[in-house]
Amino acid sequence: MSVLLQISDPHFGTEQPPVVAALLALVERLRPDVCLLSGDITQRARRNQFAAARRFVDRLAPARVLVIPGNHDIPLFDLPARLCWPYRNFRTAFGDALEAELASDDLLVLALNTTRPRRRKHGEVSPEQVERVARRLRDAPVDQLRIVVTHQPAAVPDPRETHNLLRGRDQALRPWAEAGADLLVGGHIHLPYVIDLRARLGLPRRLWCVQAGTATSHRTRAGLPNSVNLIRYDHHLMPWQCRIERWDHNAVTGAFECVQAERLLLDRH
Repeated sequence: MSVLLQISDPHFGTEQPPVVAALLALVERLRPDVCLLSGDITQRARRNQFAAARRFVDRLAPARVLVIPGNHDIPLFDLPARLCWPYRNFRTAFGDALEAELASDDLLVLALNTTRPRRRKHGEVSPEQVERVARRLRDAPVDQLRIVVTHQPAAVPDPRETHNLLRGRDQALRPWAEAGADLLVGGHIHLPYVIDLRARLGLPRRLWCVQAGTATSHRTRAGLPNSVNLIRYDHHLMPWQCRIERWDHNAVTGAFECVQAERLLLDRH
């Protein structure tokens, strides 16, 4: 079995130290194989915020860590930096790569950079990214759980959130589903949910939208606590399936606790 922990929107600079400590304790307890940081690592893309995030990431070992930027990881008020070197501080902390890929016996994770410096917060997936991901998915072994990661969501549960949707999604979802994607994972709006995209959009095979809340920031929404997602997958289980667990921070106990678990059926045809 492989275990992936999704940590989204920690927004270092607005993080709550007790919640960070509780999250590190959860990592120590669960020992995930992979930790995925799906954007908005910092609040204002400042060097000290990235340095704090880097110290946090270093404590996730021995898990393999994948990190992509979110819109908050590009300078907002420093216009010269935003236009000329928008990812400088991100790269100082996490290296030059703005996208990440992980392939193992159980998992294929394709994490995309959907930020665009010319946009303030809206994300976009390009035709080149759509084709590259579809090509990689088509080559994936049948045993792998195939995960595509974008910071902004491809679907929202409330029409009032439509303005937060990923640009280019309509051109991406069908090709990715046809190529074999299982999960489309993201964050951005600080709301945890799971949506069946096949049922909603009439896709040819199952594709699940899995969204996470904010992991550590005080900028929670809708009265929800800080939360992270845990994805468990064992290719020996039949029918093909994965388990999605939502772990919320409990302010009374000071710990992250599993509050919801779903079995998502997968297509293999």
